[in-house]
Amino acid sequence: MNSIFHRISVRKYEDRPVEKEKIMEILRTGMQAPSVCNQQPWEFYVVTDKEKIQKLSKVTPYTGCAAGAPVVIVPVYHTEGLAAPSFAQIDMAIAQQNIWLETDALGLGGVWFGIAPVEDRMEEVHKLLELPENVKVFSMFALGYPAETRPQQDRFVPERIHFIEE
Repeated sequence: MNSIFHRISVRKYEDRPVEKEKIMEILRTGMQAPSVCNQQPWEFYVVTDKEKIQKLSKVTPYTGCAAGAPVVIVPVYHTEGLAAPSFAQIDMAIAQQNIWLETDALGLGGVWFGIAPVEDRMEEVHKLLELPENVKVFSMFALGYPAETRPQQDRFVPERIHFIEE
């Protein structure tokens, strides 16, 4: 629960690599996410190549800060063999949230860049990373050791809660 109330979008990173063990632990939590019909549509591409990260940072007007990240995770989902394909992006969002919370729990910071459902962005990342044809890009997640800190804002608004009772 601590990460839920601590996690922020981190856009500046220290110039140091992230240990592979931490990356694997982060991805383990992503794969632990629930999914519709247990379809588990995910695969994850871990990009540490600085040149590729620079190119990824130019995919949208909002991804520029990825250029300074030592790691960019690109979650993708399968397009074939799924029990409920129309729910794959929901499954991916849950996995992405797990990834973000574990990133925070490990003392790292990250920022989630929405790529899906914008087809041209999905295709650009797909082409840039030369991904297999049977997957679609869901998002990008830049991460590293944070070079910035700030408190998370309190987003609780009781007026948005409505009880329907007898």
